[in-house]
Amino acid sequence: MSDDDLISRMASKDPEVLGASYDRYNRLAFRLVFRIVGNREDAEDVLVDVFWQVWQQAGRYDAARGKPIAWLITIARTRAIDSTRSSSRQPARVEHTEAHSEFQPSGLKPDPFVLADTRDAVMGALKTLPDEQRNPLEMAYYGGMSHTEIAAALNQPLGTIKDRIRTGMMHLRKRLKPYV
Repeated sequence: MSDDDLISRMASKDPEVLGASYDRYNRLAFRLVFRIVGNREDAEDVLVDVFWQVWQQAGRYDAARGKPIAWLITIARTRAIDSTRSSSRQPARVEHTEAHSEFQPSGLKPDPFVLADTRDAVMGALKTLPDEQRNPLEMAYYGGMSHTEIAAALNQPLGTIKDRIRTGMMHLRKRLKPYV
């Protein structure tokens, strides 16, 4: 079943599709959530919220704005950041390998070669950015920090931070176009 089929069947509230969607994407979403919140128990709670929101809002998905996986990952990231902010905790820093080995659910697994290729492409694209663009991007995406918080942390003007993030995102979009 294609991703678009999953979303349309979820929008019609087909109960079997929620499980299929979870089986397909829970590992990817968990890794991102875990990296942001830094705690397995909190990440598991957020993951449940993510798939509940996906189920509830499947009818609002707009294919013109991106692929279903991008929509789901955006929801996961937003939920993780909201969780971190609402609990008044700063996200814990975790090692890349720890986030990957921490959660090993059963079920349908994405193709490891595709995941590795995509991960390598993202990491490679990030490495091509100058530090002044990469650091604010990572602080925003993985740290869940606002532009204002990043500007304060780096002791730089807000406009400069916004410009560097925008420029970095444009560069990443060009480099990662085949993967999106």
